[in-house]
Amino acid sequence: MSDVADMNTASLEAYLQKNLAGFKGPLSAEKFSGGQSNPTFLLTASSGQYVLRRKPHGQLLASAHAVDREFSVLRALHGSDVPVAKPLLLCESDDIIGSMFYVMSYEAGRIFWDPALPELAAAERAPIFTELVRVLAALHNVDVNKVGLADYGKPGNYFERQIGRWSKQYRAAETERLADMEVLLDWLPRNMPSDDGQVSLIHGDFRLDNFIFAKEHASIKAVLDWELSTVGHPLADLAYLCMCLRLPVSGFPRGLAGLDRSALGLPEEEQIVAQYCMLRNITTIENWEFYLAFSFFRLAAICQGVMRRALDGNASNERALETGRQTAVLAALGAAIIAGE
Repeated sequence: MSDVADMNTASLEAYLQKNLAGFKGPLSAEKFSGGQSNPTFLLTASSGQYVLRRKPHGQLLASAHAVDREFSVLRALHGSDVPVAKPLLLCESDDIIGSMFYVMSYEAGRIFWDPALPELAAAERAPIFTELVRVLAALHNVDVNKVGLADYGKPGNYFERQIGRWSKQYRAAETERLADMEVLLDWLPRNMPSDDGQVSLIHGDFRLDNFIFAKEHASIKAVLDWELSTVGHPLADLAYLCMCLRLPVSGFPRGLAGLDRSALGLPEEEQIVAQYCMLRNITTIENWEFYLAFSFFRLAAICQGVMRRALDGNASNERALETGRQTAVLAALGAAIIAGE
């Protein structure tokens, strides 16, 4: 964590004292070092610890960093089969700390940054991935109508909307012309599967470091970072999770490409997909290459946005430039899937 230089803790403390039940100062704040998008802080007060997420400063891409959407999905899911932190307070005003923010419960546990799980024994690694897939299936089984999220996403073909959105976001943040990204921008709209009617609540950034695991066992205490969540196609989340098997071991996010996963006690893609299909009563998945290529394209566009924010001085993390440079790597991996490599 790092000290906070731009957080008006006096203003925040006064606001929380008035609006958050049970809160009692004095208040201190530290910024979590992980994450690339919405700055996140650990709040420590006499009444306990909390977590605050805010919009970053500066000019932002359209529709990005919607912390109010994050808060609404936490509120809908809290107490369900999908573990999340308890949403406590949403402040839509910019007057308190300079931007909209929300406060949620602090959940102590473990966050794993490397999908090879070097801190665990080989026998402990597969259960972590088994739990990830279990929670993913539980998320996709949520009835969005019953939890009040029926209008959380737009109607129509999810992939058509997403390809259009991220193509525009990528162009808005583009800093150089990448041949592999041009391949994806051309191929994805032309090879989009027909809308099969599958609709669920999806996370949008379903990767290992967005989960807090219990300290003593392989159970998830909270799913983090719902900024990219929406109502859409569930296989987008599954393909996104499986990307880690193709990502290089260096860079951000880290991956498992080139490792002997069997020797490490880690699952293969076929095992992950089979478990997911069993939990959701799915027999086969068609167009898997499209879903994978789309996932690499989308993450490449996101990383390009991080690069643009870094160059503009608005990034929330010192690793932003490093993450931005992953755009070319991700685009190449997506293009390789199209080429059948």
